[in-house]
Amino acid sequence: MPEGDVVWQTARRLHEALAGRPLTRSDFRVPRLATADLRGRTVLEAVARGKHLLVRVDGGVTVHTHLMMEGVWRVRRAAGPPPRDHRIRLVLGNAEWLALGYSLGVVELLRTAEEHRAVGHLGPDLLDAAWGPGPAAEAVRRLEERPARPIGEALLDQTRLAGVGNVYKAEVLFLRGVHPWTPVGDVPDLPGLVELAHRLLDANKDRYGHITTGDRRPGREHWVYGRAGRPCRRCGTRVERADQGPDAAERVTFWCPRCQPAPAGGTP
Repeated sequence: MPEGDVVWQTARRLHEALAGRPLTRSDFRVPRLATADLRGRTVLEAVARGKHLLVRVDGGVTVHTHLMMEGVWRVRRAAGPPPRDHRIRLVLGNAEWLALGYSLGVVELLRTAEEHRAVGHLGPDLLDAAWGPGPAAEAVRRLEERPARPIGEALLDQTRLAGVGNVYKAEVLFLRGVHPWTPVGDVPDLPGLVELAHRLLDANKDRYGHITTGDRRPGREHWVYGRAGRPCRRCGTRVERADQGPDAAERVTFWCPRCQPAPAGGTP
């Protein structure tokens, strides 16, 4: 699933291509919206909210999409018709640019005044321009509401804080020396952990790849994510992996047993 920085980059690309121009192409390739037509309306802006994308057009209408696991927006010059590809679920374009939404997990139209129906449940957005002490404290407060919950699960809960995915979950916990099964209430310096998550996403939002080690070379971008069975870059201990979360939402997690000591009775 794309993480918050990828969604932020996608929103920026859509904004640069579509904002301030009237739509000349509008093709919703989902049955429920097959007759919807936004041609002639000017795109006001495209913004990210956590992992959600909101394209606002005049007339008080918002196109809400979510990439889920496999979705992607591709922007290309408006030369020729859109591809006849069954994966494309939405086409928005103008005289210069064409935005193609592939394998989108969510496609819907909302009244802009009712965007809260789609994103009102989200916690503070780690990449919101207004991020600061207030949103950070609110994210900590929301995490602390369930002190017995494993921190690895809590960080992926978008109602606590929005933007963290599986990569950043594993990397933030490694860098803070916290085992994924540590109860939220036992995490030392929870505000510091939240702020680190913000700093990592913010550092990567303007570049390709989730780089947490500072090394952009292929295969060296991460500390533990995707490195099960290989030596920890810090201490040489074998990196472990396991599924974590409720059965319906299990996600794989990675950690170093030495750098991230297990809580008593909390190992998978």
